[in-house]
Amino acid sequence: MANLSLLKRRTGDTAVTPAVTAMPAPEGAQLIGATRDELAAHCAAAGIPSHQIKMRVAQLWHWLYVRGASSFDEMTNIAAPARTALSGTLPIGSAEMVEEQISTDGTRKWLIRLPARGAGRPVEVETVYIPEENRGTLCVSSQVGCTLACTFCHTGTQRMVRNLTAGEIVEQVVFARRRLGDFAKPGEAEGDVAGPATGRMISNVVLMGMGEPLYNYDNVKAAMAIVSDGEGLSLSRRRITLSTSGVVPTIHRVGAEMNVLLAISLHAVRDETRDELVPLNKKYPIAQLMDACRNYPGLSNARRITFEYVMLKGINDSPAEARELVALIRGIPAKINLIPFNPWPGSPYECSDWDTIEEFADIVNRAGYASPVRTPRGQDIFAACGQLRSASQKVSAREQRAALAAE
Repeated sequence: MANLSLLKRRTGDTAVTPAVTAMPAPEGAQLIGATRDELAAHCAAAGIPSHQIKMRVAQLWHWLYVRGASSFDEMTNIAAPARTALSGTLPIGSAEMVEEQISTDGTRKWLIRLPARGAGRPVEVETVYIPEENRGTLCVSSQVGCTLACTFCHTGTQRMVRNLTAGEIVEQVVFARRRLGDFAKPGEAEGDVAGPATGRMISNVVLMGMGEPLYNYDNVKAAMAIVSDGEGLSLSRRRITLSTSGVVPTIHRVGAEMNVLLAISLHAVRDETRDELVPLNKKYPIAQLMDACRNYPGLSNARRITFEYVMLKGINDSPAEARELVALIRGIPAKINLIPFNPWPGSPYECSDWDTIEEFADIVNRAGYASPVRTPRGQDIFAACGQLRSASQKVSAREQRAALAAE
């Protein structure tokens, strides 16, 4: 017994066996974004005794997603040797704020730097918080750049750099909640956090930032499973909206596997117009897209599809096109978000006149569909819909080979 006692160390009332030599974590691994099974594997790699791992995973989950801890020192109910072992194995997160801009309307935009992967360079993404009277919406990015090259969208002018990992997607939510003081403080119950209707500053998440979420499906799905987990960030799936430009084969999976709300970046009712605005339409034309919407799992009046329609002067804003839009979506429980075009440097389009937008909305409303005109938010800091972009550039294969050779 005396020898056994020498093998144990106590911190508070928790007995901890000294860790064995920690195994290095895989490249890009971090606590934020890891599943419970992955956290258990990280604990094992750090030398945490097997009989403690389940408890340690629960503690880590609580500190990451209920308290928003940014350092291991904050995790006071985890024994010091365990914290030391974990901290030597992998980081909590990797996001670094480059810039914060606050609009005159209260919208906040963060430029966030993420570390290099492989022989690539560090990358930057933009995340936007939009405060409203009864909600606070966080617009999250899923990729650095975009492959779709939609001609009205500023992000489309940035070449695709890489997909974000599940951890990098989740970390945008954690980062924003920390920045807004939206996590429970020590001694404060989760429900005591002041904010909009849900008691939080961030009540809704929309995957409408940089990138096409369905071209990074597995990471987006894994990230939203963590964001909606009832023991952590605990955001209802009915408060998560995924927006897609129309990757038809994957739309059914979103409803069946993720069970979140769906938004379609539509913007035109005729293939020839949509081919120009959303080039993906050439691969998945409007008829196929509408079939996928009609067969979306869980579709009902309580779970309507949102059709996003940017108003472009002389391009897609005629009364005839409003009537065609009504005919196109007939039978689909839906609402239409009319989005005044938000200009960006070099953009080839103009926003529709206000009278034209109101006439378009009136036609859709009279047909029985809600068609709110989205109030532009954060235009003065280029945080409005379609304006997000970073300066990150893709590293060429030759540059990657040169970097590897240098290493």
